[in-house]
Amino acid sequence: MKNEMSKVSKLESIPEMHRMLGLPGPVHPLISLLNFTERQIDMNRLPESYVAGFYKISFITKLGGKFRYGQGYYDFDEGSILFTAPNQVVGSVRENYENNQGYSLIIHPDFLQGYPLANKIKNYGFFSYASNEALHLSEQERATMLSIYNILREELNSRIDDFSHEVIIAQIELLLSYAKRFYKRQFLTRQAVSSELLEQLEELLSTYFEEDKPLIHGVPTVQYLAEHLNVTPNYLSDMLRSLTGLSAQGHIHQKLIERSKELLSTTNLSISEVAYQLGFEHPQSFSRLFKIKTHTSPVQFRSAFN
Repeated sequence: MKNEMSKVSKLESIPEMHRMLGLPGPVHPLISLLNFTERQIDMNRLPESYVAGFYKISFITKLGGKFRYGQGYYDFDEGSILFTAPNQVVGSVRENYENNQGYSLIIHPDFLQGYPLANKIKNYGFFSYASNEALHLSEQERATMLSIYNILREELNSRIDDFSHEVIIAQIELLLSYAKRFYKRQFLTRQAVSSELLEQLEELLSTYFEEDKPLIHGVPTVQYLAEHLNVTPNYLSDMLRSLTGLSAQGHIHQKLIERSKELLSTTNLSISEVAYQLGFEHPQSFSRLFKIKTHTSPVQFRSAFN
């Protein structure tokens, strides 16, 4: 484990990344736009695994190959966008970047200080998605995103003035807003795939309770579901919310209530025993959740059957 961790390098600053790639220093030390369309940039010069101290939004406008999406599904060929947040381990992406064209917008968190975006950007779940959960763009969406990147390129390549910072922040916000919209479209247009994932989720939760895993592992977690479905927790919750209106945690709560109603109405287990059967460490936590979700207590619910 120590050997694996020692292989992960740290890139603290944007100028450091430029030096590694053999590029001139950035015009601004806290933001940079790498242009893969105008020049070939050898990404092999970066470490195979590294932790970056900045946000990175990579827009692939021309694919040298296709991106795998989940269980072997592929989306539009027009381009993809991948989002990376600070302090995430970035794996080798050599095969993805070979012969590709596009841009990588690199933003140090300090560039956002003093603007609402500094906190708001942390709420965009897609910064925690995996590379196989990239945003795949239609032709019209690609044109929209390309126009924003072109404005950013012009601002960063021209003389920085008093308004540049504000204009760039506004364009980043616009880019993220469109990304949120386009991801929602992606969840819906990939409804067959998403519905299959939803079915797998329901089966996974049912099996979890049928095999009495709560007695050993406790209440199922979003992390547990995501790992078994081969997606990231944020992607799972965003996809489910788009399809059903409930997050992954909401689906867990729904299954807990369904199972608890079954136990309360068909067994003689005490309220505490029902709680432990469902994986709750403290019966009070179960009773509180049941009351919130059903507007009645477990005791009152059971009394209706007697």
